[in-house]
Amino acid sequence: MIGKINQYEDVRQLKLRSAATVSECGSSFSDVLNNRIGEEKLHFSKHATERVNQRGINVTPSFLDDLQSAVEKARLKGAKDVVIISERGAFIVNVPNNTVVTTMSGNEMKENIFTNIDSAVLL
Repeated sequence: MIGKINQYEDVRQLKLRSAATVSECGSSFSDVLNNRIGEEKLHFSKHATERVNQRGINVTPSFLDDLQSAVEKARLKGAKDVVIISERGAFIVNVPNNTVVTTMSGNEMKENIFTNIDSAVLL
């Protein structure tokens, strides 16, 4: 009977160690995933690219860095769809896809209503 108890205890210990290893791997995977998401660059949909060109919005590399930073802040707060408002205009971004879906200039913002947005970031 003692042999069986020891076997059960060995199996129990093995299960506990396996669970701990899985937990460590899960958190390690999560860390890797979050780092990869953070490294992913913001991109513009075809529609947003057309709007930037049509509306003459000046998008410089430093401004793109500012947009990316704003998206990361929104992501940390759990945002899914965010409007980023700056002097250059408004940028609607789908946070999970890291994609600017549309833009509008400052003058156009005055006449529009933003819908399906769960967050806003002011630059």
